[in-house]
Amino acid sequence: MEKHELVIIGGSAGGIQAAICAQKHHGLKDILVIRIEEKAMVPCGIPYIYGTLGSVEKNIMPDTLLGEAKLRIGEAVSLDREKKTVKLKDGDEIGYNKLILATGSSPLQPPIPGIDKKGVWFAWKNTDYLEELAKAIDGVGEIVVIGGGFIGLEFADECRKSGHNVTVIELLEHCLQLVCSTDLCIRAEETLTEKGINIITGNGVKSINGAEKAESVTLQSGEQVACDMVIIGIGVVPNVRLAKDAGLEIGPTGGIKVDEFQRTADQDIFAVGDCAEKYSFFNGEPVPVRLASVATREGKIAAANLFQAQWRNIGTVGVFSTVVGDTALAMAGLTDTNAQKLGYAVVIGEAQAASKHPGTMPDAHPLRVRLAFDRRSGKILGGCACCTQSVGEVVNLIAAAIVNEMTMEQIAMFPMGTHPWLTASPLVYQFTDAASNALHKVKGTVQAV
Repeated sequence: MEKHELVIIGGSAGGIQAAICAQKHHGLKDILVIRIEEKAMVPCGIPYIYGTLGSVEKNIMPDTLLGEAKLRIGEAVSLDREKKTVKLKDGDEIGYNKLILATGSSPLQPPIPGIDKKGVWFAWKNTDYLEELAKAIDGVGEIVVIGGGFIGLEFADECRKSGHNVTVIELLEHCLQLVCSTDLCIRAEETLTEKGINIITGNGVKSINGAEKAESVTLQSGEQVACDMVIIGIGVVPNVRLAKDAGLEIGPTGGIKVDEFQRTADQDIFAVGDCAEKYSFFNGEPVPVRLASVATREGKIAAANLFQAQWRNIGTVGVFSTVVGDTALAMAGLTDTNAQKLGYAVVIGEAQAASKHPGTMPDAHPLRVRLAFDRRSGKILGGCACCTQSVGEVVNLIAAAIVNEMTMEQIAMFPMGTHPWLTASPLVYQFTDAASNALHKVKGTVQAV
């Protein structure tokens, strides 16, 4: 039986990052990564296979990222914590000193009658499956996308770019409602509608109809929508069977329970990524946030803490971004609604200006920033930005302000740098101006929200 200093089960974002960090942080040479898939997909890039990228091969993470770590393609089927061994499907046993579970997640499959019909597809992170989906999409006309979250909208937009007629069906009042403020949700819906996508909200799917393959869906309202294909993107469920069978505790949102150092109840086993339970930065309660960016941070933390506790997970903030049509949207931290549910007295600051200065510069577009603060402490709780592609980094700046508990006054006085090609004018710099706007409301120079 072979044995390794560190075994990592799972080779997507969290597992890869753990392998990289274990080598850098500890100089570990004896690392084995066990992965089911022959090739690791870029998880967030899957929708773009069917439009912008054009092929599965353009959405693969290179194995060279693993450095000197060894890679074994196989499926781990059981874990013996007492013997410290992992058994593979082919019968081989592998021993470990330390183990990191990065088993990821699988698409959520709701109990909709007809979900098992031909022509119903999910965002599985499997190259063969995704190549089959690419062949199936080619030539079909009408596509129904169930789910108006990020994956659903990105699939819809990419299929629209390829010439398909697309209808998005979302159970909630708005698409993106679970993570975005209402104004951003509406902006996304308007953009997609302008591009020709049919958006149906506040209406769930009652059944998927057809003799053998999907031919239509019936909504809870009774309306029927004809289709040639259904793509379901309503979220994911953590892959925890291996951990659960080994007696490790599972948390309230379905992930493997871990402490602030990513350790499970077994001090030699860590869990990272979608399979691990997440805890809110704001109140420490479990939250169902599953993102590749969160997985990589947890991979770093677990690897650093293999032999002694060094790096602490301060909690999940939730930083999201997407592009629909020609509109980029990004959000970090708490929405107004969620902040109020947690008992915060919310005050909003907003600012909009051209993304370059002067506004007559080529490719200058309106960039709007909206920040939410706690009126009592002044600390930032969340924020969003739209509508240029620079919002991806703007929202990272907002996230940095959140984890450092910056106040509206500190952000208003933030020492920004500006340049005509790169940013708004320093006179109307959106991040600081939004904080100033909130500060003036609190001080009473502007009517409070």
